[in-house]
Amino acid sequence: MFSCILKTLKFLTLSVLILFKSFIQFIFPPCKKSFAGEIVLITGSANGIGRQIALHFAPLEATLVLWDIDEEGNKETVRLAKENGAKRVFAYYCDCSNREEVYEQADKVRREVGDVTILINDAGILHSTKFLDIPDDEFEKTLKVNFLSQAWTCKAFLPAMMACNHGHLVSMASAAGLSGTYRLTDYSASKFAIIGMMEAIDSELNEAGKNGIKTTIVCPFFVNTELIRGVETEHPILLPIFEPEYVACRIVDAIRKEKMYLLMPPTLHLCGFKTLIPRKITLLLQSYLGIYRTWDKIVGRKKKD
Repeated sequence: MFSCILKTLKFLTLSVLILFKSFIQFIFPPCKKSFAGEIVLITGSANGIGRQIALHFAPLEATLVLWDIDEEGNKETVRLAKENGAKRVFAYYCDCSNREEVYEQADKVRREVGDVTILINDAGILHSTKFLDIPDDEFEKTLKVNFLSQAWTCKAFLPAMMACNHGHLVSMASAAGLSGTYRLTDYSASKFAIIGMMEAIDSELNEAGKNGIKTTIVCPFFVNTELIRGVETEHPILLPIFEPEYVACRIVDAIRKEKMYLLMPPTLHLCGFKTLIPRKITLLLQSYLGIYRTWDKIVGRKKKD
């Protein structure tokens, strides 16, 4: 009984100290983290948020490694990154949903560039289709591209980070990974899986004493990319549509500040209370925000011939 009381007091004391430290850092932000000498690998770098992340890292003295299946788009990202000040940029074709290809390209990166120290998983696909209308193969593809690809890249690059207790894992999740979203059953499933996996990995790293490896989970709502071309919001204050440049800027800032979660907009934090209120209120809120009408209008990326 006495040991239980001591254990509880220790927990409460440490919790208060952590909260106090977080408050102080919020009021007085620490010096900016330097990215000089870091090797940053970005998946889905040929366009959208992935490209913008590369361009934001370009002048920060980091080595960039760009993975995508769109080789032409990736070449353009390389050109733009060099224009923005990047000295070392390496582009690779990689289908991140293919486990063997991820491991093969990872070995190639280690030989040609070095050990990746910042891994940014941005590659993803989205189809706005009702659950019963999603072909089985499309459902599987969404899980492979959005979720399993991140599992394979983390498995490929995390061991080297653990060996030197230095690194950063950044995962692009989504607001749809915080609350199941209308017409996005496969997408929501993949994003929920990402959040669960990354929180579990972070827990394992903490238990192993690898505190030099940080984790950042990014959950944006509407981002004006080709994936959701045609999207409109009925409540721009509560659910604004962000531009990829702004999201990329916030992601780089979150990496600098070693933030675990980046939710955009901040109203998404309310998703944490979803189990405390009646489900009918959640559904009523989705209707009020126009979620159903929004996803019915999505055009999305045009398929290439």
